[in-house]
Amino acid sequence: MTPSSTDRNGADPHAGSALAVDLRKITKRFGAVTACDSVDLALRRGRIHGILGENGAGKSTLMKMLIGLVLPDEGTICIDGVEQKIHSPSDASRLGLGMVHQHFSLVEALTVWENVALGETGRLDPTAIRNRIGDIADQYGLVIEPDAQVGNLTAGLRQRVEIIKCLRRDPSIVIFDEPTSVLTPEESAQLFESLRHVVADEGRAVVLVSHKLDEILHATDDISIMRQGAVVNRLLAEDADAPTLARGMVGREVSLRSERAAFGLLAANDAPTAVHDNQIGDVVLTMSGVTVRGLSGIRALDDLSIELRAGEIVGVAGVEGNGQRELGDLLSSLVSLDAGSVSVNGEHIPAGRSGAMAKAGVGVIPEDRHDSGVVLDMSVAENLVLVDQSNVANRGLIDQHALEAFAVELIEQFGILCAGPHAPMWSLSGGNQQRVVLARELAQHPVVLVAAPAAAAAAAASREAAAPRVVSVAE
Repeated sequence: MTPSSTDRNGADPHAGSALAVDLRKITKRFGAVTACDSVDLALRRGRIHGILGENGAGKSTLMKMLIGLVLPDEGTICIDGVEQKIHSPSDASRLGLGMVHQHFSLVEALTVWENVALGETGRLDPTAIRNRIGDIADQYGLVIEPDAQVGNLTAGLRQRVEIIKCLRRDPSIVIFDEPTSVLTPEESAQLFESLRHVVADEGRAVVLVSHKLDEILHATDDISIMRQGAVVNRLLAEDADAPTLARGMVGREVSLRSERAAFGLLAANDAPTAVHDNQIGDVVLTMSGVTVRGLSGIRALDDLSIELRAGEIVGVAGVEGNGQRELGDLLSSLVSLDAGSVSVNGEHIPAGRSGAMAKAGVGVIPEDRHDSGVVLDMSVAENLVLVDQSNVANRGLIDQHALEAFAVELIEQFGILCAGPHAPMWSLSGGNQQRVVLARELAQHPVVLVAAPAAAAAAAASREAAAPRVVSVAE
């Protein structure tokens, strides 16, 4: 399907909208994997263009080529009608392009304002930078403390810093790559409302990369759907509906009644329905009177008690910064208890002892895979055995044949698109990196699987194959 050339009143919906970006036949290969396959994409000023697709569809790779982080193998890039060679983010910035990345690119030891100022030339004016941060924060609903150290911020607050860092430079073409994965619904709504006004008033072109149907439907004007590295559908947002978008994403009919919650489309008046048929069994995880103090000394978890049974999915919801991160860290053996206890299958687990939770059968899919989920310079196979090497080792040494066979099995089982088990992790798309993390944790046959915010949907989507017990730490 292609966009209609006229709207319902017979008018051209793009009339008066100047072409800001014109990508033609853009192709990028990583070894045997074609991440983007002859992609054409037109971005117009005064409009928000949604790029929708499953994890690993090629969305982020396409945007990285536009911003200069990845060089295309084939194709041309035109900015405002002029063909350009974009070899670096500096080139892109000079052309008026800015990008809010899916993964944070912040320096944890620096403050918010210092991170925002990184890359500036000339003499810095800290007061002016702080004031500018305040102006952007007020306009877009992204309140932040300019003098806070980034290393002490939650994932959601770091995302705000990334957005402010981009917007401070006033790019005329703005790329948002999964910007709301760690924002609250209210923050996301205000961000898009503000963007709508900026796009209309200042003639900017905005790209929203997402796999959330509801977000794409309500926040964009034009939609391109990518699947397996190619654009398979183009349409106007006003002519789109959820079933059409879902069908374009996965290439088949989708029953949104059972899957709409995962896509973010569950209406408030929908009656709750079970999305799995697991039989509820015995208690497998018990947390009693758990108390954990954060870095500031304030109680992040205060006398928390949770009981989880086999076959059960427990969602932990709340406004960001209310203990979700510390709960995930506790079940990852990253923090110790100030009070209380944690038991798995009735056995007390010493919190904070390295590897204790994993040994007890607790698997963790972290909220930031680059921070604590994968090692980008290692191979896919090596990342798949980071948690446990026992089944590929002989007398303490890795058996390379066993490692390769194990990796190939998981690559096929979880549909990981890569050049092979020896491909470096950095060569995979973000979605396929997430599949590596998910495959590794599920291969351990965990008694309990902890899925942090950005990973919760992936874990839920895979539960039918592995039937793990899941604690979903969601915001």
